[in-house]
Amino acid sequence: MSLRILVIGSGGREHALCWRLSQSDLVDNIFVCPGNGGTSQEKKTFNINLPADDLPKLVEFAVQNEINLVVPGPEQPLVDGVEGLFRKVGIPVFGPSRLAARMEGSKAFSKDFMARHSIPTAQFKVFKASQFDEAVNYVKTCQHNVVLKADGLAGGKGVLIPESEEEAIAGLKDILVSNVFGSAGSEVVIEELLIGPEISVLAFSDGYTIVPLPAAQDHKRIGEGDTGPNTGGMGAYAPAPVATPEIMNQIMIETLRPTIDGMRKEGFPFVGMLFTGFMLTSTGPKVLEYNVRFGDPETEALMLLLHKDTDLAAVLLACAEHRLDSVSISIRPGFAVSVILASQGYPGSYPKGKEIQIQDVPSGVVVFHAGTASKNDVILTAGGRVIAVSAFASSIQDAVDLVYKGVDRISFEGKTLRRDIAHRALKSAEQTPGGLTYAQAGVSVDAGNALVDAIKPYVRATRRTGADAEIGGFGGIFDLKATGYTDPILVSGTDGVGTKLRVAVDVGVHDLVGIDLVAMSVNDLLVQGAEPLYFLDYFGCSRLDVDIATQVVKGIAEGCRQANCALIGGETAEMPGMYQEGDYDLAGFAVGAVERHLILPQQDIAAGDILLGVSSSGPHSNGFSLIRKIVSVSGLEYSSPCPWDSTTTLGRALLEPTRIYIKQLLPAAQAGLIKGMSHITGGGFLENIPRVLPKTLGCYVDASKWDLPPVFRFLMAHGKVAPLEMARTFNNGIGMVLIVDPKNLALAVQSLTGSAQVYEIGEVTTSPGVEMRNLQVWS
Repeated sequence: MSLRILVIGSGGREHALCWRLSQSDLVDNIFVCPGNGGTSQEKKTFNINLPADDLPKLVEFAVQNEINLVVPGPEQPLVDGVEGLFRKVGIPVFGPSRLAARMEGSKAFSKDFMARHSIPTAQFKVFKASQFDEAVNYVKTCQHNVVLKADGLAGGKGVLIPESEEEAIAGLKDILVSNVFGSAGSEVVIEELLIGPEISVLAFSDGYTIVPLPAAQDHKRIGEGDTGPNTGGMGAYAPAPVATPEIMNQIMIETLRPTIDGMRKEGFPFVGMLFTGFMLTSTGPKVLEYNVRFGDPETEALMLLLHKDTDLAAVLLACAEHRLDSVSISIRPGFAVSVILASQGYPGSYPKGKEIQIQDVPSGVVVFHAGTASKNDVILTAGGRVIAVSAFASSIQDAVDLVYKGVDRISFEGKTLRRDIAHRALKSAEQTPGGLTYAQAGVSVDAGNALVDAIKPYVRATRRTGADAEIGGFGGIFDLKATGYTDPILVSGTDGVGTKLRVAVDVGVHDLVGIDLVAMSVNDLLVQGAEPLYFLDYFGCSRLDVDIATQVVKGIAEGCRQANCALIGGETAEMPGMYQEGDYDLAGFAVGAVERHLILPQQDIAAGDILLGVSSSGPHSNGFSLIRKIVSVSGLEYSSPCPWDSTTTLGRALLEPTRIYIKQLLPAAQAGLIKGMSHITGGGFLENIPRVLPKTLGCYVDASKWDLPPVFRFLMAHGKVAPLEMARTFNNGIGMVLIVDPKNLALAVQSLTGSAQVYEIGEVTTSPGVEMRNLQVWS
């Protein structure tokens, strides 16, 4: 097959593509619209004088000149739907459809896509122009530094990195109110500022197969040492040593493959060059952004890395025809470096029309034109980035030395460049290889020690008889004899907080789930009649954030204080790669004691015994998978005002910690006034009350005996949850159910003084199971 290719664009990227495509035996002719002063110098290559943004005229030209492959360079024509226009006339395009190009054309769309497919990226929120106040509130409360990104294409200028809260608010005003980016700023993405080395991964895809090229690193700042304003890129090199084989494999598994599969499954398969920016954080590679075309200046370096046996034209056509697995893509060993020569004044205003002198360059050096024009056989400057000089060599140092020899063979008035391209790789190469450390693996012993020091005061506050509550040893010690028990039975319980943790992380409030963690375990001890004696915690994360962990343990200590048990130890597990950045997991373990004759449930529970309900503080820590789903369809955010309490936000209201019942209920249990107790957790009334009843007995619960709290009415209404489903999922305002003898009812109720209200809600019956009565009052 003979190929007649149309390349759209005028930069160094397009020249590099033409240079490589012209070497293919498959190619007859390459037409470049509009091209530059260097593209037409390549064999088989011709510039055409048509407006690059007049897509119908380009289609007309392609049909008249029997073009059979189109290669768009810049993103704008792809976002504008150039692929569909050529597809309608039967001409394949190496590039994505308009729908797929949204991955670059809309940052909000791409971030939502990443969230749907669990692709690692920074935490984020999207706000419309009408949500300026909400956006400002998010900046003030998100508890991390932020990056502001205008949603649409803004010529590479739509990303702001404020250094203070005031700068962030001013940036939001510029984007959402003053419209400095025009329609591109109709929405703004506010995301967490990520820290680490940045890399670019360009990958061929046909919608099914994806093949990445070596990772590159570019240099955005105009000045050496990465100083001065941002540019379109002042140079690049590849492969970047920081992108180890392990990291590239992780990128393929966690990002590239899920992206291609997800786009295809959602109905907009990606064909073309997927150019993904990554930040290599301490917890692994995270996506900064997607681009849907070749990068510039990365392409000028990467073209030199393709093995001579790799036919770029065959690869591009195979992608367009969805058969990428039928061609081979080989990379030659070595390094390629590209250095940009810019006009004086760039990235600000700059003069044009300066004559360029290009002398013979050394072997291994290729000169790609960018902002140039040819007039009367003289090459003149015609843009900010004028020339890209690229070189290939077997080592990074040799490639850098060679490229700058090429740079020195080119001259024009005002020539501006950086002399430190690839400085990161050179610095890495100069460092003396040494043994790996635990810190290099992502585990900070120093952070762990700092956490221990930070939490010691909170832990000491939980001292009680039997424990001094000092931490730092190999194990916690508890003196059971000192507690005065005569014939004690030890009772243990372990639990977590479930997906309520997700809400805590999203809201940025971490101490309350520490209380939840203790509550879930000690309340389970209480239903056995046991007094909690001591508690141990487990905190797992990918990277230890000492401030967050301290807040969690502060909450755990407060829970222990409320339960009168000692916090005698715990485990903090820092496991790089096991969790997403900012996420963590919790587990707790509690041990209590009860005199043998007071173990609950008692064996004499009988029909006619009374059920007392003790009020909850809210949903406690159960049902949050459903709660999060309901919030997501309600149209509200966690930062929204709480519908039933205008003094707080929805997120804070949902995080109200689980009530700890020890001080209010334990005296009655130790006095023998309670036959049994049921902690109403996941499974609601229907699953939990039968756990304390003899198999031959059941009970009824009368829902009319207490008022359904507003939080549960909100969940019912917005989730359209049926009353019976509520009863089997949530505690519905009753966190603990007690079973008492009718003869002891008055005395029992009198003894249950405390912050929680007590209701008579039902009776034990001879019919196994739980009968819910009067549920209609909840509707």
